[in-house]
Amino acid sequence: MSTTSLVSRDKSEAKKKGILAAGAWGGAALLLVGNFPVLATAAAGGAAFMTYKWFMYRAKRGMRF
Repeated sequence: MSTTSLVSRDKSEAKKKGILAAGAWGGAALLLVGNFPVLATAAAGGAAFMTYKWFMYRAKRGMRF
């Protein structure tokens, strides 16, 4: 078992989720710029879901934004 605290582990997990969501939004933007609107819409839907999961993770743990 590691010696990291729950708070630092939660912060680390929230950071990973946030980076993943931001990357998904970046990918959706690249698809839109590359003139693939249907794929960009699908990617934006996935990115919105990941953003929601990140937000709920932070909200349930009482983290500030």
